[in-house]
Amino acid sequence: MSPTLLCRLDELGDPGSRGFRFGSGTETRAIFVVRHSGRVLAYENSCPHTGSPLDFRPDGFFDIEKRHILCATHGALFRIEDGYCLAGPCAGAGLKPVAITIDSGCICLSPSAD
Repeated sequence: MSPTLLCRLDELGDPGSRGFRFGSGTETRAIFVVRHSGRVLAYENSCPHTGSPLDFRPDGFFDIEKRHILCATHGALFRIEDGYCLAGPCAGAGLKPVAITIDSGCICLSPSAD
């Protein structure tokens, strides 16, 4: 199985974030990719507190200073590097990481993550 192309690396600022949805109905999967300080990471777009999406607007996953990932619903703050919740109703929980690869300037969902 081949990797699923998400976007080109040069389409994502640093810092930058972008959300993606796959499937439909009960088979829908929502993830997001963040680029910060040269690192590119991906997580499920689901708050560990209620399962609600984290973004307050399309592709808006950072707090105002772009130092943390922010849950727009409850204000929880997550570390960018590992998804650990630092503050909010799910403090101590974490975002679910998603396996990605970067190949030839493209960010791809790893085949194992499909």
